[in-house]
Amino acid sequence: MVRVSESRFPSSDGKSQIYFREYLPAGEAKAIVQIVHGIAEHIVRYDPFARFLAENGYIVVGGDHLGHGRSARSEADLGCWSDRCWEKVVQDIHSLHDATAAKFPGKPYFLFGHSMGSFLVRTYMIRYRTGLDGVVLSGTGQQGKALLAGGRLMCRAEIRKHGRDFRSPLLNKLAFGKYNDGFEYVRTASDWISRDEAVVDAYLADPLCGYVPSAGLFRDMMDGLEFITNRKNVARMKKDLPVYFMSGDRDPVGENGRGVIRAYKSFLRAGMTDVTMKLYHEGRHEMLNELNRDEVYRDVLSWFNSKTGL
Repeated sequence: MVRVSESRFPSSDGKSQIYFREYLPAGEAKAIVQIVHGIAEHIVRYDPFARFLAENGYIVVGGDHLGHGRSARSEADLGCWSDRCWEKVVQDIHSLHDATAAKFPGKPYFLFGHSMGSFLVRTYMIRYRTGLDGVVLSGTGQQGKALLAGGRLMCRAEIRKHGRDFRSPLLNKLAFGKYNDGFEYVRTASDWISRDEAVVDAYLADPLCGYVPSAGLFRDMMDGLEFITNRKNVARMKKDLPVYFMSGDRDPVGENGRGVIRAYKSFLRAGMTDVTMKLYHEGRHEMLNELNRDEVYRDVLSWFNSKTGL
């Protein structure tokens, strides 16, 4: 039986308490997987995947980021970041990593990052070169310099006019407004996340999901995206760290696979020696919540097992 517990630890922002969950397998654990969630969602959405990994011998941990889920200090705090929160969130990921690694010494340690979480994990890979045995990047992409520069300018303009905490309809539309455009049949504004209508409906009904993030969060994310696409920074990653890219080939965040392939190739150019990629046919943004999620679960488990030697 999987044992699930929850707790909190102080955030690097000096004000917040980071909510996190821990899943323990019934027997001896093979390794540790730390899940890093995406924007405008929370760690409890990963409960089925975490239980699956724990049932197959993995310790699983994951926390809600600053301004997300149960780490938000109030409803008004959801999606709001103070200045330089990207680095603070990366530090919180590191704090949970270190605490978990110390609690279960000697276990191989993996990060699984989805969407914005994949970008945070890529930042982590540049900032911290030790303590990891592999990384899975789900629903990632690779934005161009011109797009990022334009995004930063728009964020600065909205912040100058309205402040960092302003929930800008303009920025939200620029970030997410076109994600449904590639689909013939569109039922809701969030159909781009999955072909499974029940998943989309649950996301829309969840008060901890789908809100408009603050202009400050968008600005910090633009800075983070610029950081992880800088070739000098990419070159700082540990060359033999195993990396697995997984995405749907209809995921608009990854430009229907094109952005994923660009990211994959940038890792190879940087000299990474163990990089693999899988694009799922017709899959949308959340492959863990897609119609073929059982296949995806098995593929991720197989990759983890291959890197633990079990």
